[in-house]
Amino acid sequence: MKTRMRGIEPIIAVVILVAVTLVIAIGVIGWIMGWWGTFGATESLQFYPDSYIDVAKNQLLLHLKNTGSASAVIYKIEISGVETLTDTADFKGGTVKDGTVGPGTEDILTISISQGKYTAGANYLVKIYTRAGNVYSVTVQAK
Repeated sequence: MKTRMRGIEPIIAVVILVAVTLVIAIGVIGWIMGWWGTFGATESLQFYPDSYIDVAKNQLLLHLKNTGSASAVIYKIEISGVETLTDTADFKGGTVKDGTVGPGTEDILTISISQGKYTAGANYLVKIYTRAGNVYSVTVQAK
């Protein structure tokens, strides 16, 4: 006498598959929408037009605000055609330390630049690189 093995009923299998699919879909949507903590947090830096280069003091002044929900960590600032700044200890302001701009933080970063490389009245393209992989561009005037 042979015994036949029976599987689960097809209707029960469909219910299990639908339930697993819904759980996975809710998890993915929650992750994308940021419902599960900081997984969905993003940085978003906004630069104000009063940013400029002070030729007399050899400083780049960047007025910025992080409008995102995660800290932005600046690791490099590039002034196109002139110089690249990578000393994060120099990327600081009143509340910003070592290039880390917290969510909701508005500050003016005062960054030392090379002497004699900038002409008063000229415009320079400044690119700001963050650890999240974002590159922000802002045009500043040397005064």
